[in-house]
Amino acid sequence: MNPKLKDANVEYLHRAVLSLQSMEECDRFFEDLCTVQELKALSQRLQVAKMLRDHRVYSEIVQATGASTATISRVNRSLNYGADGYEAIFRRLDEEDGRV
Repeated sequence: MNPKLKDANVEYLHRAVLSLQSMEECDRFFEDLCTVQELKALSQRLQVAKMLRDHRVYSEIVQATGASTATISRVNRSLNYGADGYEAIFRRLDEEDGRV
């Protein structure tokens, strides 16, 4: 993990997310934790990452998600040079959906 992000508060947040046991708990936790805009921004980035992984072009992603090209570029940089967090999630979701 990026050393700038590694502190007790971030670790506690990660532990809290890992403790969630159902979609309902997850919904309730994120509703309490995030503003509507924060949650929409996080979910938009995940959708952008999925579309980039599926080799969609920027113009199509902008149209489908409303994300700015700067956001798309930032997500693309994370996909290509990040910590592979997106890929781990996509792998697991693909397994759950029976696509692997």
